[in-house]
This record gives sequence, structure tokens and C-alpha cells, in this order.
Amino acid sequence: MAAGDFRLCDVVLDDSIGRSTPDVEHERAVAIFDLIEENRFEPLGHAGGPYRLDISLVDTKLVFKITTETGEDVATHILSLTPFRRIIKDYFMICESYYQAIRSASPSQIEAIDMGRRGIHNEGSDTLRERLKGKIEIDFDTARRLFTLVCVLYWRG
Repeated sequence: MAAGDFRLCDVVLDDSIGRSTPDVEHERAVAIFDLIEENRFEPLGHAGGPYRLDISLVDTKLVFKITTETGEDVATHILSLTPFRRIIKDYFMICESYYQAIRSASPSQIEAIDMGRRGIHNEGSDTLRERLKGKIEIDFDTARRLFTLVCVLYWRG
């Protein structure tokens, strides 16, 4: 199989949860756009995609439903949100500080907050990769964008 077969061609977030603030919706749109543009997504044991990924929250669990581009079921993975709760809470707090800072703080203050935000985001991305280990192989950039989408879902839910 060619490396291009192990990629996402579409990502859908559960819309039943509703919409959030303009800042959060912007993060969602950018993450999905960047994810579709460049990603590595390999459900282990499957011959190849490209893949569609539906992400939802069901009973405080994170659900990744994977199908092929043509709609063939590949796998559904259900992950506990417990390992993510503290990281997501910290990420939300620092994001709110960041959004306030970009409106009024000095460039050095914004940069300091953004460095903290990236550090927490990286921690969440590493946690997601670890939780998907043995199920789906993803690279770090793909994990970062997927973690953003998990946060957006959690924020709205």
C-alpha cells in the first residue's frame, strides 16, 4: 500500500452538541482544514484508506468511528476521557488567558502564554497518541490537530 492510502480525507465532529464561541469555532475549522491537508492515519490491521473519521462524545467517552472514503466500516474506538480531563481543563484555562491577552497584552506576555499553551497542547497530543497505541498509528502533527478537535468537542459538550 502507498503511504497516501493511510490518511484522513474527511473529519466530522458530532454536531448534536451544538456550536461554541467564535474563537473555539475558529480553532475547530483550522484544525480540520490542516488535518485534511496533511496527516498520517493508519488503523492497524486495515489495508488502507483514505479514511473518514467521525468524532463524538458518548456517555463521557470519546468515540472515533472510522470508515473508508466509500463508507465501508473500518473500526470504532471508544476511549475514556479520564486521562485527558486535567490536560483539557488546563488547556481551556490557558486558552482563555491567551484569547484575553491577544486583545490587550504586550507581545512578550502573549508569547509567554502561547508557549504555555503549546506545552499543554503537546502533552494532550502525546496522551492521545499513547491512548491510540495499538489501534491507530498517527504522527505528532496529526495527534495535535486531533487533540484540538477533542478539546472543541469537550468544550461544547
